[in-house]
Amino acid sequence: MKPVDLILIAVTCCLLFFAARRAVGTWSGKRDCCSGDKKSNAKSFPRVRIADTDESHYPYVADYRIAGMSCDNCAQNVTNALDSIEGTWATVDLSRKVAHVRCTSPLDEDAYSSAVAEAGYRLLGVVE
Repeated sequence: MKPVDLILIAVTCCLLFFAARRAVGTWSGKRDCCSGDKKSNAKSFPRVRIADTDESHYPYVADYRIAGMSCDNCAQNVTNALDSIEGTWATVDLSRKVAHVRCTSPLDEDAYSSAVAEAGYRLLGVVE
């Protein structure tokens, strides 16, 4: 065997080791999908099934810029956090990093900011 072959085998083994370590950490819940170690203070919100999806029933609407999202899993975490607030229905556009929030009562930006922060992200304010 040539030295080049041994080097290629060694590099391949190292890459496989780190890939497997990351996959096991993600599957076991010790790591999140995109940022490495799981945020220790981040809360995992259960998925809320919105029964009423008639937009006319939500008179209060706003778009909020969200920081810290980098994948679909992040967007789902933010959606779950916002949907956990009574009377709120949210959808998140990851490409724009914006949460579209609909509510049956006047919007409470402080409550939304707190829920998003608990999930490990930041609400930056209303999109103008």
